[in-house]
Amino acid sequence: MKSLLSVVGHFHSRSTASRRPLARLLSLASAALLASGLLAVWAGPLAAPMAAAAPIGPVVAWGSNDQGQTTVPGGMSGVTAIAAGGAHSLALRANGTVVAWGDNSNGQITIPGGLSDVTAIAAGSSHSLALRSNGTVVAWGNNSWTTIPGGLSGVTAIAAHGNHSLALKSDGTVVAWGSNTYGEGAVPASLSGVTAIAAGYFHNLFLKSDGTVVAWGDNTYGQSTIPAGALSGVSAISAGDLHSLALRSDGTVVAWGDNTYGQASVPAALQNPTTAHVIAIAGGGYHSLALRSDGTVVAWGSNGSGQTTVPAAASSGVTAIAAGGYHSLALLAPVPGPVAWGRNTFGETTVPAGLSGVTAMAAGDFHTLALRSDGTVVAWGDNYFGQTTVPAAASSGVISIAAGNSYSLALKSNGTVVAWGDNSSGQTTIPAGALSGVTAIAAGGFHSLAQIGRASCRERV
Repeated sequence: MKSLLSVVGHFHSRSTASRRPLARLLSLASAALLASGLLAVWAGPLAAPMAAAAPIGPVVAWGSNDQGQTTVPGGMSGVTAIAAGGAHSLALRANGTVVAWGDNSNGQITIPGGLSDVTAIAAGSSHSLALRSNGTVVAWGNNSWTTIPGGLSGVTAIAAHGNHSLALKSDGTVVAWGSNTYGEGAVPASLSGVTAIAAGYFHNLFLKSDGTVVAWGDNTYGQSTIPAGALSGVSAISAGDLHSLALRSDGTVVAWGDNTYGQASVPAALQNPTTAHVIAIAGGGYHSLALRSDGTVVAWGSNGSGQTTVPAAASSGVTAIAAGGYHSLALLAPVPGPVAWGRNTFGETTVPAGLSGVTAMAAGDFHTLALRSDGTVVAWGDNYFGQTTVPAAASSGVISIAAGNSYSLALKSNGTVVAWGDNSSGQTTIPAGALSGVTAIAAGGFHSLAQIGRASCRERV
């Protein structure tokens, strides 16, 4: 049996009389479908359509909070990428907008008006960067380091740290601007074939297409001297203030440079291909992070502000990491559940907090239903006709749901149907003694359908 989802129209009046044209249209549509041998499983006018959640999730932050950099804004959702600066944090949302919080002494969290279509973000000590879908870069924050070179375009990746910035172009070349105390703002003329970039406080790392790493800038702590373990087979790079990290294709991590706080002392398990399984790395001020394929985070180095004490909230399900001066960020995979949007006159698109285990959903005119894996039904929204007051008979064993304009249906595992809500047209009066062995249900505006077995249907109008 095929399922057909139709949106015929929206009637915003609570008066049942004003919805008669919709009921008539639905009745005609049902008749046509039945005549063709198809049963339309239609859940009423979908003012609040439901969809599976995208791979986006909430942000967890820990470590220093002296500037509010680990106080994640409430209600933030749809995050796809994160970045951590000296004492501020950035989040990129799925709609291409940026959210920022933390230190704003240089305007680094004051998002430029109209900024949209962003595909990547980066954070320096006191400035921020955004890469737009058209290959251009927007910078804000400390005016001394945010003057983007004229004509910069065709950018595919960005990086920022300290007081300088980097941009990787589609032709494999790199552009740098900002401070140049140790040459970090001057790109070697011969550099090409770059596939990834990373910026430290006074040094830079570049990953080439052949898996080798190039570094330049400050080398006071050996942070620009590539060790033997990172000479080839590298798949990702990251730079802390004064140290460097490389992720090898076998999932192991190599670190070098300043090790005052152990930030370059990679845990033994992450140096062994059989136990490492690292998929991402991040270098902070004096600490380092590694994300493993099982969604767990390993942190090492300075813990003076708790930046390497991974909280329970980030103990699993992590999809991305970022390390700031003295704080850390983790992006979590979303908890599976319903997503609702559109009209919310009676709370019909306000999904109950903590709702999980949902296997099916249905949308009425002003109410919503959710079927959970344990066979229970959750309902919310308008209850004028009692359509969201789930009866005891539908409190367990439910395998399917449907929502009409102002009423609800539930099919139980024993083949019986439970109905509640508006009954102005008899749509919730189950035919006495004649409705059993039901295998599917559907709800129109003011009528209900049930398929009995595999060949016949009964309609109550």
